[in-house]
Amino acid sequence: MSDAAPSRRETARRGTPPGPLLSSVRAGSGTAAPRPDAEGPGLLGSLVPLLSEWLPCQRWFAGKGRPITGFTLVAATELLPRSTGGSAPGLLHVLVRAQQPGFPTGHTGPTGATAAGGPAVHAGTDDCYQLLLGVHDVLPPHLAPALIGRPTGGPLRGRAVYEGLADPRLAALLLERLRVPGRLGPLRFTREEGAVIAAGLAPRMLSAEQSNSSVVYGETYILKLFRRVCPGTNPDLELPLALAGTPCDRVPPPAAWFEAELPGGDAGPMTLGVLQPYLPGSADGWQLALSALAVRADFTASARALGHATAEVHGALAEALPTVVLRRPQLEHLAASMVRRLDAAADAVPALRPYRAALRGAYDELAALGRAGRTWRAQRIHGDLHLGQALRTARDGRWALIDFEGEPARPLAERCRPQPAARDVAGMLRSFDYAAAVGRATATTWSARARAAFCEGYAGVREDPREDPQLLRAHETDKAVYEVLYEARHRPDWLPVPMSAIRRLADPRAGDEPDAPGPSTARAPGTGAAARAAAVTYRHGPGADGAARPGSTPGPPGPPGPEEPT
Repeated sequence: MSDAAPSRRETARRGTPPGPLLSSVRAGSGTAAPRPDAEGPGLLGSLVPLLSEWLPCQRWFAGKGRPITGFTLVAATELLPRSTGGSAPGLLHVLVRAQQPGFPTGHTGPTGATAAGGPAVHAGTDDCYQLLLGVHDVLPPHLAPALIGRPTGGPLRGRAVYEGLADPRLAALLLERLRVPGRLGPLRFTREEGAVIAAGLAPRMLSAEQSNSSVVYGETYILKLFRRVCPGTNPDLELPLALAGTPCDRVPPPAAWFEAELPGGDAGPMTLGVLQPYLPGSADGWQLALSALAVRADFTASARALGHATAEVHGALAEALPTVVLRRPQLEHLAASMVRRLDAAADAVPALRPYRAALRGAYDELAALGRAGRTWRAQRIHGDLHLGQALRTARDGRWALIDFEGEPARPLAERCRPQPAARDVAGMLRSFDYAAAVGRATATTWSARARAAFCEGYAGVREDPREDPQLLRAHETDKAVYEVLYEARHRPDWLPVPMSAIRRLADPRAGDEPDAPGPSTARAPGTGAAARAAAVTYRHGPGADGAARPGSTPGPPGPPGPEEPT
């Protein structure tokens, strides 16, 4: 395989657009602009009433809680032309922007920072979404749950429009497009050199996704489709491609992918989907940790091996991609952004206020070290590392890391910046705390032992993260502060989990305290509906069928997505 650059074996093929494609429409309006359509409201205009109701109900829709004020059709491509009066479905690939109002003045965004004191909060949002729309005259009964609606006008008038990935015939077509590299309108399909993709693999859409969608083909490949897309190469393609050129085998390498190349796209093509090897029978770290806690089994050996695997991936990324040195200006900037997030969270959550000064000391200490001449190296990292992003394979019991997309809510430029590897380590350490809470490991040191074992395993490959306590404490504090804000807003019963970490981090000399109590509404895993709900909330990796795979999406609370040094 190539070490970074995708192969470019392409065949020029053009799709036939179904009517006028580039248009803007106000939500709730049946009038297309800027040009009229002889067929009525046009493709987008006819879809607006359907999408206005359907999009906000999808797990991967990022703008929940705010109205959709309009749509702009970016591109539409017929992957499979629709037939008239036949039994075969059509497949329409659509890129559409959904306009929504931004946060009100003073509202805190998902990082807990206000418009005045944190990352930029835009006056409005204009997110671009990837849709795969099946088109059928008569929808078969088994596809009824996938129905989006029937347009009352335009080129699809009266036809059933539905989620195309739910139709095995249409999902199989995507694999065939990836098997045979080439172009179709603005879409470019690329297969990695040397990759052999068998034909006829039965598709199966996974149902437990959140910010993306995944389809498993046989037991061989999994296709991850990014729902909210933007110009530029997605890190979930870029980083595994870079690692494929290294000796590190901890990350499934991309076999094929597809992108959209749009006119005027100065930032590069949009990554739309990545096909990777599927790891059947694997279990993610979250499942394994809860299983161990359910029988009060030791998890230190698994945590140590996971730390070793994480360090191998970090080392390979540092070799394959550029690194930078964080000096005084960058460290002061990093500490200042953490202080802003702490102040915003403390203003919103009274329980955090008694610890504000002590927690700020962690950030001040980091900035002071920068002023004293201390430096740290930053590199490309996972960006959203937790137990659900690690799979222990059934074949050899080794750990693999998946989902290098980073936090999808953050701008792509931020996710692609070099960052201290301590941020990934801190994310995993916080994940152990959450597992202990969900597993009801009260009055024990399960989390402390797992955290120590993870760092020991990491130190077997790279430097021990505990040897840079100021850097690690600052990042773990930043993550815990984010968790406090998230839980206070969305799940107050879970607030004791991060608050336990806040008390420990505010007084590091006190040492590790017993594991935090779990949420008051949940019992131990396997003992009732509340526990099952908790497990689903934090079951980041597997789908509803219980099979772990690449392409999973983190459940809340996600990473804080801090401002990183420029």
